[in-house]
Amino acid sequence: MLPSLLIGSIQLETCLLLAPMAGYTDFAFRSGIRDLGGMGLAYTEMLNPRSVMQGGGLKREALLATGPSDRPLGWQIYGSDPVLMAECACFLWETRQPDLIDINMGCPQRKITGRGDGAALLRNPGLAHRIATAVAAAVPVPVTVKLRIGWDTGQRTAPGLAAELASCGISAITVHGRTGKQKYTGHSDTEAIREVVEAAQGIPVIGNGDIMSPQDAKTMLETTGCAGVMIGRGALGNPWIFQQTEDSLKHGKIVPPVSRRRRLDFLLAHLDRTGALYGIDNAAKLFRKWLPHYAAALGISKPRMVELMQYRETEKLRLELKRTAV
Repeated sequence: MLPSLLIGSIQLETCLLLAPMAGYTDFAFRSGIRDLGGMGLAYTEMLNPRSVMQGGGLKREALLATGPSDRPLGWQIYGSDPVLMAECACFLWETRQPDLIDINMGCPQRKITGRGDGAALLRNPGLAHRIATAVAAAVPVPVTVKLRIGWDTGQRTAPGLAAELASCGISAITVHGRTGKQKYTGHSDTEAIREVVEAAQGIPVIGNGDIMSPQDAKTMLETTGCAGVMIGRGALGNPWIFQQTEDSLKHGKIVPPVSRRRRLDFLLAHLDRTGALYGIDNAAKLFRKWLPHYAAALGISKPRMVELMQYRETEKLRLELKRTAV
């Protein structure tokens, strides 16, 4: 059973969401997953308000790129200045017409938390509440928040913060079942996510962390009582996970294995979309980070994968990928 999910005024086709992942969930990747089906909502990469409002150049344009079929789409922003965050939300509303705005309070990377942003806000619930209040009041679309269960095991602040967020206009909360200090080590704590669900006073809570299969999504829904599931790293090597989960949990279908041919076709189309987004001369270099995610399922050995990562010409990379994987 796959429940429906309503976030504010937005009724999603499924309760399966693509996580915002810096460096990965750009328009090129989102487009490919949408074509496969099963995904109810996607998020942009997390966006720096100053870069969004004052920056320029190809990188900024690629970060903000979208299209008519890229809906519904949540735009995620991060920062620790309530005024700046509200201004950025307004800017996005006026220039990009987002379906919703998401506030990042969960990124554990040192360059983010060192400035008091991301997961560092879990150590300052008062500031987190002010940010959420300011952003929710600034735009006429739903505002959501993505958190972790706390900064560390001694500061499991997410349940208390969730209760406060429910009272300041936030439409949904996503909680990753690790602390900020854990980053991506250990395992996602479903019991801690359940505590957030119980504290959130009725607003939807979306569970996140270690969703690598339809069974993982089912377990998350059943053990936490969450209203939806957000999938991050599990989608990088298996973009079919949304379609597979919908087929399995909603329709009771047996999920067949994805053929090597389909995997290769998706990879090559993804490479083409990367070239269209960033320029063909940049695509091969930018695509290097994707090769480890695709290699294992395609039967590409690690030494060969390392060789492929050295190609600088996109067309040469394309030809070598076809030769290697078929």
